[in-house]
Amino acid sequence: MTALTIRDVPDDQIQTLKIRAAQAGKSLQAFMQDLIAKEVSKPTMAEMMSRLNRETTADIGTADVLAAIDEGRAGR
Repeated sequence: MTALTIRDVPDDQIQTLKIRAAQAGKSLQAFMQDLIAKEVSKPTMAEMMSRLNRETTADIGTADVLAAIDEGRAGR
């Protein structure tokens, strides 16, 4: 596993993170690992758009739609 160093984090932010870690019953390291894991599990907007484009693209033409309408009318 790779080590991660973050420099120049303001003291008040570190203190807040330490308090939140303690409230969660975790070390600061475990708390930060959970935060990172949660963040990377969320897709970015670009990833969501790409997924939407893949899932909503249909290979249906006008002829297919008209044929389905005709089938529906014939079944009445």
